[in-house]
Amino acid sequence: MPLHISDLLARSDLRLSVTYDVPPELLARTIEAATVSDLPTPGKWLQGGELLMTIGLLLPMEPAACRAYVHDAAEGGAACLALGLGQGLPYQEAPQPLVAAAEEAGLPLLTVPDEVPFIAVTKAVFDARADEQRALLHRAFATQRRLTAAAAGDGLRPMLTEWTAATGVGAAVLDPLGRLLATSGHEQRDLPAQAHDLLERVAARGLRGSASSTAAGQQLEVQPLGARRLRGLLLLTGRPDDAARSVVPGLVSLLSLELERRHLRDEPERRRRSALLSELLAEEDPTADRARDMLRSAGLTAERVRGVVVEAGSAPGRTATGPAESGAADGVTDGTTDGVVDGAAQEMAADLALAVPGGLVRVVGGAPGTVIEAVVGEELDIREVLARFAPHCPAGIGPATAPEAVRISLRQAAGLLAVSRSSGAPAEARQSQASRLLLDLGDRRTLHGYADAVLGPLDLADHGEELIATLAAWLETGGAWDATSRRLGVHRHTVRNRLDKAMDLTGRRLDDPDDRFDLWLATRIRRGGAPGSGPGGRPAPPPPGR
Repeated sequence: MPLHISDLLARSDLRLSVTYDVPPELLARTIEAATVSDLPTPGKWLQGGELLMTIGLLLPMEPAACRAYVHDAAEGGAACLALGLGQGLPYQEAPQPLVAAAEEAGLPLLTVPDEVPFIAVTKAVFDARADEQRALLHRAFATQRRLTAAAAGDGLRPMLTEWTAATGVGAAVLDPLGRLLATSGHEQRDLPAQAHDLLERVAARGLRGSASSTAAGQQLEVQPLGARRLRGLLLLTGRPDDAARSVVPGLVSLLSLELERRHLRDEPERRRRSALLSELLAEEDPTADRARDMLRSAGLTAERVRGVVVEAGSAPGRTATGPAESGAADGVTDGTTDGVVDGAAQEMAADLALAVPGGLVRVVGGAPGTVIEAVVGEELDIREVLARFAPHCPAGIGPATAPEAVRISLRQAAGLLAVSRSSGAPAEARQSQASRLLLDLGDRRTLHGYADAVLGPLDLADHGEELIATLAAWLETGGAWDATSRRLGVHRHTVRNRLDKAMDLTGRRLDDPDDRFDLWLATRIRRGGAPGSGPGGRPAPPPPGR
């Protein structure tokens, strides 16, 4: 228990006395240390919580000077003043100006009798502090033993329950995506928004740090869990005391060990799902019912799915994992069963399997390197998952398809890896975006120079922006005059007049396929916002998602 001023007053051997009627809340102040000083301004030498003892050798007796002395001690953090009395000392009783100044400042003032040396008071304070530290240590050891015994049980909840029972601090373990795995049963199921912010912040940093804050008057703390990779997050709701604080690293270690044990225990199931994905992809033309049944057996019930390919790269020091398995798609060896596979790729695949409902993920090794293939439901925010578990890795996201056509989606996703390498972000295949992907492959300034060469005469013409906008709308509607006029809100004759003028300026012909392609590509580049000038020589906006 902390040492309070009232505890010192209760010590009969110290014979300390108060000099005025001190309120109980002031006597409940905690004493952190004891020190002796006869300086007229001792405040700057204090750290806070001290019992400041003096014989008053240089103590001024003027009321204003006494108030200044007491104020300096209080500002320095002194919890209490003690004046030594006795024969041969400046004071045989507490002087009234000092008593009045202490009472006015709300600083307890004690007296130490002649027969009690200051060293006795100092020893009493430090003995009590040592007893407090021993008690905290015993409590910490007892809590650690309870946690260790609970760790021998089954799962996370016994440890969290023991922790809360011993410390009064609520606890919950969540997976890296913030999904609840276990609780001690004493914290709220609906976490405050600030807790979600903390979880996101710590999860983004992996194992590199923790975070804490206060929400609605409640202390929140998040600690990362895992050995070499982030396996989960520990959320503490409450303010641990010193004994509980010293046990937090032990709790983190035990929970991390349990999550690593779960990870190893789930390895056979991950292998089964990997083999299931290989079986699905090995069939050239699976029926719709069979494909759906295979996905449902893994817990993936979405009506439409998409393929995802992540380039994990190849690294030295890979280890063989087992005998070959036939049926790998497109002549690529399934790295889960044959050859050498990057351990980091396996870890990344395991993380993705955890985050993806159904967990249909496999590692594929071959030229030019190792990739991870996954099948996910259309509704999953796969970009968020990739940002968390495969940051900075080239990734392709195939279009949503029926389950029996997922092989095609995966092949399209693999074809987008080059685009992703170039853009530095996951590339996604969508209908009507093939041209966007094609343009992304080219050098941006080269493309814009091409557009300037084709559309330059229109940029210099009066109302050049109108001419380019009309040309782009006509090309996008497939040359439909009525649709173009409706899109622009002008008469179809106006559309024709603008296009005739544009053709005169550019020297192109709308009925020439090559000219139409050149014009379409140039307007597409302009609309995509490649770096450089836009229509009329003005800067174009940056391309979406870049």
